[in-house]
Amino acid sequence: MRIGTLGNGEMAEALGRHWVRAGHQVMIGGRDPGRAATVAARIGATGGSMQDASKYGKVVLLALPAEVAVGVLTGLDLAPGTTLVDCTNAFDHGDFTLAVPAMAESISQAVPHVRVVKAFNLAADTVWRDAPQLFDGAPLGVPICADDPAAADLVGRFVRDLGYLPVPAGSLARARLLEATAALAVGIWVTGGDVRALFPPRAAAFGTTPPTT
Repeated sequence: MRIGTLGNGEMAEALGRHWVRAGHQVMIGGRDPGRAATVAARIGATGGSMQDASKYGKVVLLALPAEVAVGVLTGLDLAPGTTLVDCTNAFDHGDFTLAVPAMAESISQAVPHVRVVKAFNLAADTVWRDAPQLFDGAPLGVPICADDPAAADLVGRFVRDLGYLPVPAGSLARARLLEATAALAVGIWVTGGDVRALFPPRAAAFGTTPPTT
């Protein structure tokens, strides 16, 4: 499958490397096509401008700083039905509060003709670069929020390409919860806490009769 990335930073390189290894064709897109080409050469991809990457295939990874993401997207000509994978986080790095309360929804409103999927926002690029890893003996779960089931399933395939497990997390309206979770988790990590200790196993949380979905 052909995947374009909007951005040529660490997230685009980390995820793109694994997708190339899985047999996908990847184009790294950047405002500086020369830099994008350099990153692409390191992972066996091709490089180009962001406009080139936005038209490269039916899947586009949005790997730009959150503060410029919407502006860049509205200046591109994304094809209707494109699956746009949003891995951005918009929070204040001073106190780890949300700078934008619903980043994925804002993106969807800016480009309503594409299928926005929120994924890959809960971990740093190093987690994706070093994939697959086991954490307490189990592979990482990657929450996915989307309104389009087919788009969510497609992104689940990309998660599995890294050796991790896709975790359906509901509609795109729930992506704001993922974004808030990222802000909360990073704030805890930087003070030396461990967020894994915050959540009991499902059975312990709900008793012997977990709620149905």
